[in-house]
Amino acid sequence: MARGGVDWVRGVKWFSYKRIFIGVCCVNVFLSIFLLRSLYSSYFASSSSSTDQDGVFSEEQIKRFEESIRIRQALEPVELVRLAKKVKKELKSGKKGFKLSKSVNQKLALEILARLKGSGSSVNLTKQREVVELWRVEKIDEIKRLSVANSTKDSIPSKATKKLKIVLELHWQKFLEGIGFWLPSVVTNTFLDDKPDTADELEEEIIPGRSMPPECHTELHTDYAGAAVRWGLTHHTESAADCCQACLDQAKSAKPGGMKCNIWVYCPSEYGCYSPDIYEHKHQECWLKQDEKPRLSFKHKYSESYRSSHPTAPVAVPWMSGVISR
Repeated sequence: MARGGVDWVRGVKWFSYKRIFIGVCCVNVFLSIFLLRSLYSSYFASSSSSTDQDGVFSEEQIKRFEESIRIRQALEPVELVRLAKKVKKELKSGKKGFKLSKSVNQKLALEILARLKGSGSSVNLTKQREVVELWRVEKIDEIKRLSVANSTKDSIPSKATKKLKIVLELHWQKFLEGIGFWLPSVVTNTFLDDKPDTADELEEEIIPGRSMPPECHTELHTDYAGAAVRWGLTHHTESAADCCQACLDQAKSAKPGGMKCNIWVYCPSEYGCYSPDIYEHKHQECWLKQDEKPRLSFKHKYSESYRSSHPTAPVAVPWMSGVISR
């Protein structure tokens, strides 16, 4: 009987603790709901006070908003924003390099080559610079005259004309390098016997592919200038001998009065060949060129002065070339 009384007392205590715990939880829930209701009511009351009964801003508030917008617009640097957009657009266009089409590049290259031939300045580099610069000035003036004539006729100049003007004015050097015209400021190895000490070492290389025919006049580590008869960017051959043969075949099949290949330039390196133009020159690239008086662009090694101004240039000239007729 005593043991049963103890159990009964414990049960009553446990039941009381449970009721107290449940009661405290209910009070906490009630207080939380009351607090959230109070916060929501105060927020709704403040929002309602800022607007009228229809939920629309008052006339005074609208005037303040309009005044604020007017002040911000008045303080906005409109001219500066316009100039920034213009500069951004020019930079974006500049990243594209204002690249001209292949046909336009070839046409302009032929014009420059014809001007050089007509002036008889194929040997004097100073005279060449003067002739090419005069051509550029005349070309820009011609474009300006055409633009003025078109404006009087209420016609808009074509995008190609605008692009050409920008290239000749702002990207002149890149344009010359892109079409293969490079006039060195310092001429090295003027005479064929004026070779670096390592010239013989450079020429002790094995030319991959079949043996070179004697009429190719192969020169290792050599890059010749000239007007492109066929662009090497889209013309690859299995070997230097095949590149030379392509030049010989083109010269034989050329139409009367057309350009005949007399210079071939080949890239034998598996890693590609360096060139100061804007293109990426790859292995087995074969350029067919034409020049009545072939001129060396680079021979054996790039000079120290050239490499200081062109950090990506290697030590030795990677190209191999040949002049099949002079």
